[in-house]
Amino acid sequence: MNKIWKYSFLLLMVISLFAACKKDDYIDTGVHEAKFNGTIWNYLESRPDMFDTLMVALKAAKLDNVLKNEEVTFFAPPDPCILKSVWMLNQQLFRSGQDSITKLEQIRPEVWRKYLSRYIFKGKNVAKDYRQIDTLNLAAFPGGVYKNIAGADMNIGVLYNDVITKNDNSGGDQVIKYAGYRQLYLNYPYSISVPEEFKDYFVPYITAPVATSDIQPTNGVLHVLQFSKHSFGFQSIDFVTEAYLLGVLPK
Repeated sequence: MNKIWKYSFLLLMVISLFAACKKDDYIDTGVHEAKFNGTIWNYLESRPDMFDTLMVALKAAKLDNVLKNEEVTFFAPPDPCILKSVWMLNQQLFRSGQDSITKLEQIRPEVWRKYLSRYIFKGKNVAKDYRQIDTLNLAAFPGGVYKNIAGADMNIGVLYNDVITKNDNSGGDQVIKYAGYRQLYLNYPYSISVPEEFKDYFVPYITAPVATSDIQPTNGVLHVLQFSKHSFGFQSIDFVTEAYLLGVLPK
């Protein structure tokens, strides 16, 4: 597998393109069947156009057997999510005078396992199993806390969007709270020092919206993340720093 150089330029073009998309165009992974006659791993294999790079990383982390044999819920980051973070790592290596990586296996297995574990949870959960989240009103709708397979806390919730219609008579917009489409989010919690006057507006998560939810293979549930709004690891710099400091493996 050698996508890293092949798609570096294409990736930048895709990021720019989708950054300009309208909110209504949030689904960017195509149409998926709800039921799939095979394991989660089999499903990834059936979509190499989206998950080829992800599968290489999962094998490097020795997590492929989890998706083959265990009952789990997997928030799958499509290939562009991973390639964005790997591209940043190559930039860091270049700046330090080191050779760029050309194979994902050059990144140490423990790094892959740590960051991929953030996306895998024991048991089966479809979108309706998760609580509502409103990042502008977390006191009322905080989502829920779930431990990933590494035992770390993650936040997962369903965002209930508003319905906004034009009111020609008044000249203003009519807003019906929480009556619009519902979108699942996987959120990575982090804490920073926030001034008191901003605490009411502070969202203590890095959010990853789901583009397609509730794909149901035989051994769990698959939710596909929206690649245009997510970078692998939630903060690419964390993944890059750890991979860089531990040192990459020879080609």
